[in-house]
Amino acid sequence: MLNKALGAAALSLLVDAGSAHAFCGFYVSGSGQKLTADATQVVLMRDGTRTVLSMQNDYKGPLEDFAMVIPVPVVLHEKDVKTLSGEVFEHVESLGSPRLVEYWEQDPCEIVKEEREMRAGAGMAKAADKDDNARPMKKPSVTIEAKFDVAEYQILILSATDSTGLETWLNQNHYKIPVGAAPLLRPYVEGGSKFFVAKVDPKKVKMVDGHATLSPIRFHYDSEDFTLPIRLGMANANGKQDLIVNILSKDKRFEVANYKNVFVPTNFDVRSTVKTRFGEFYAALFDKTIEANPGAVVTEYAWTATRGYHCDPCTEYDVSDQDMKTLGGDVLGNGIENDFVLTRLHARYGKTEMKDDLRFREAKPVTGGRETYAKDGIEYGAKPSEQNFFQARYAVRHWWAGPMTCKSPQRGVWGGPPDGGNQQTIAASKNAFAPRGKMQLGTVIGRDLWEIGVKKGATPAPAPATPSGGGSFAKPAAPKGAFALALLGALAILGIGGAFKKKK
Repeated sequence: MLNKALGAAALSLLVDAGSAHAFCGFYVSGSGQKLTADATQVVLMRDGTRTVLSMQNDYKGPLEDFAMVIPVPVVLHEKDVKTLSGEVFEHVESLGSPRLVEYWEQDPCEIVKEEREMRAGAGMAKAADKDDNARPMKKPSVTIEAKFDVAEYQILILSATDSTGLETWLNQNHYKIPVGAAPLLRPYVEGGSKFFVAKVDPKKVKMVDGHATLSPIRFHYDSEDFTLPIRLGMANANGKQDLIVNILSKDKRFEVANYKNVFVPTNFDVRSTVKTRFGEFYAALFDKTIEANPGAVVTEYAWTATRGYHCDPCTEYDVSDQDMKTLGGDVLGNGIENDFVLTRLHARYGKTEMKDDLRFREAKPVTGGRETYAKDGIEYGAKPSEQNFFQARYAVRHWWAGPMTCKSPQRGVWGGPPDGGNQQTIAASKNAFAPRGKMQLGTVIGRDLWEIGVKKGATPAPAPATPSGGGSFAKPAAPKGAFALALLGALAILGIGGAFKKKK
């Protein structure tokens, strides 16, 4: 039911502001011109029955007055709503994004256990400390429950007693519901939902590259159910929509309860050409994952973050204590700033492909995607674990090409570049806008992706037994001594932590 649709766990929908994302409501415009929801980033933070929803939207359309219409479970008041800085979304997106790492095989004749441990320790980078830094309507079926202004938003909270009430009210106030939206309203009205209508003063809207950049908005409410309404967003669908949901919780991973759940294939080597086309590569991998699992929602990240560690390896930005407070820690008051689990869920669908809102449930911890080796090789896929340490991670590896004069060279020990420089981690961003249909996934992967039925296009060259100057995908059969970057500590939901140590 819509009145329960938004009440659930702490979710953080983070993706680059330029990415095309689905919208959990719809736009209406006084001009009647077409508005499309191209990018939406949502962060839901959940504790008990309280949900804090933070949302950043991007749209294409005229600058005439328009409104965002979002179903909510309860009447919201001015104290429940505030605007945020867009920077916090960038931090959350970065923390949970798919990532590409680069490794160099260390000199097989010089590596010893103590040196490996030192290299692993040196790979742990400390996270930057961000801390230092109501009247009746003309129609009796519709009522304005609350009215207030927040920044550029003029906010109304509406209730309706029949499925045509909201449509009538919008028409009477010179707004037009997008074609096909009216029937989508019916289950929400019948479920007792209220409607959060945020009109915008175009004179106060900032334009960036031809797109209106609206201030992110946050509101909180109490509800027993944990769901996210997405059906209304279909009214603004312009082809395929990407929806990325990052869920923040004290100690739980989440998955969808009413759609198939799959994990994106992770932890395989790719050719060096992927470094300059990583967004395109990941879009191709994701699309193949959905093709093999129609209608599924893909888990890309589930990580337990603690005061000690947030990620391994970490990307450009981390989530600080202040970010966590901004996203809802201030109203939850449960210490989520220090410890949390960030779950990142990704769906891609067309206008008629999602028949129901997303409903979430708790899920058991999993691990996968780290530079950790076991008897059966490097950790890949998703396996049961005591804590959540799963990520979408891919690697470019450079095999040792220098001389090996010792009797027993130790192969497969990976670290930073020979010149002692830093290892760079590349995050996949703007995936919804990445070129599609051009990259042949099989030509850049280092193993068959049996999970989704993709075979590598060519057999990679074996690891050189003597200096050759070339790199390859293959690794020695026995990766003894390969340094494993152990993940210590526990993640928190929504990846909004404070200044924590990172490991690379």
